[in-house]
Amino acid sequence: MSARRVLIMGAAGRDFHNFNVALRDREDVEVVGFTATQIPRIDNRVYPAGLSGPRYPKGLPIFPESELAAKIRALKVDEVIFAYSDVSHEYVMRRASLVLATGADFRLMGADTTMLTAKVPVVSICATRTGSGKSQTTRRVCRKLADKGKRVVAVRHPMPYGNLEKQRVQRFAALADLDIHQCTIEEREEYEPHIKNGTVIYAGVDYEQILRQAEQEADILVWDGGNNDLPFFRPDLEIVVTDPLRPGHELSYHPGTTNLYRAGCVVINKIDAAPAEGVAKVRENIRRINPKATVIEAASPLSVEDSGAIAGKRVLVVEDGPTLTHGEMKFGAGVAAAHKFGAASLVDPRPFAVGSIRKTFNDYPDIGVLLPAVGYGAEQMEDLRATIDSADCDLVIIATPIDLRRTLRLTKPALRVTYDLQEIGKPDLDDVLARF
Repeated sequence: MSARRVLIMGAAGRDFHNFNVALRDREDVEVVGFTATQIPRIDNRVYPAGLSGPRYPKGLPIFPESELAAKIRALKVDEVIFAYSDVSHEYVMRRASLVLATGADFRLMGADTTMLTAKVPVVSICATRTGSGKSQTTRRVCRKLADKGKRVVAVRHPMPYGNLEKQRVQRFAALADLDIHQCTIEEREEYEPHIKNGTVIYAGVDYEQILRQAEQEADILVWDGGNNDLPFFRPDLEIVVTDPLRPGHELSYHPGTTNLYRAGCVVINKIDAAPAEGVAKVRENIRRINPKATVIEAASPLSVEDSGAIAGKRVLVVEDGPTLTHGEMKFGAGVAAAHKFGAASLVDPRPFAVGSIRKTFNDYPDIGVLLPAVGYGAEQMEDLRATIDSADCDLVIIATPIDLRRTLRLTKPALRVTYDLQEIGKPDLDDVLARF
């Protein structure tokens, strides 16, 4: 029988991983390419031959997802694999309907097919949506394990937006490593806080190689999830973070709901900011689909450099990019700080947006009067800087995981808002990690 012709739908992360671990060496499968979406400018390139293996000596093409139906027909595709995250169940089924209408099969790959097994224990921290507080939970878990004398190494969900061959395996132990690897804003936001806390962090494209290298220097690996994707490594403890500011999303987004079903521990974050009915709804949904999970309540208290400087000012608020875009959050810590400390008004960034930032607002029209800190490459980072510097405001409030003042060299007055996870009451992470 001839090999099944497969096309993989992705966003430069889960799609590459699924190919590497489950499809690359199969004689009964011929992968004809990938499609790409969500992230700017990750399509119209090639998954390189050095990563594709001997069966694909020319590498594999990456097409825009907008060409999906045409490529299925032109390439005589038998099966389409959906392999990206943080999208509604309705969105997944709309894509499935399109694929099925062409005559091809539609497939989602599960944990047993795609998870790698480590030689050391693994704690995974994932979420039901982007922007739930997964990163600060990961940092807190890493600190607690390190305080117990464990050698902790974090491994981050992939963000390979540059040269894929060069990004095969990346290790970050010092801030200088961020420059060596030419990291974008999105990458720096995830890696820099770990480095500052003294945690070595890995990322890249080939997670089999990453795992084998990382486990050599670790007593415990901590999987730092991206979007609301499943972990790539088989966890011994699965911690999943939920967001009561978006109650109900934990049951309606892919694959966050899968994470919730699998979780051994569920963190209900932001209880200091969410309405009581939102917290109650999330707690009830957890009870309904995963009653055995340990539930922890937590807050994300704000810390502001100079809160007095906000009063009476017209402020431009810069929030985490993915949280505002496909994460669909309407506000974050920067807006909370502006209201709490008496800002006169929020400045609308849209009239000042240039280039790719203007396109981001066009692609995500519901963002409103916030500026998403998107920076997936040098051009977009420059557009972000130009947008901030041209805005008619008194003060810039930066509520991103890294200090954009250093990365973008802003000229306007700016201050930072930071936030960390704080468990409320019992049980807490110490209890869960002690059992682990």
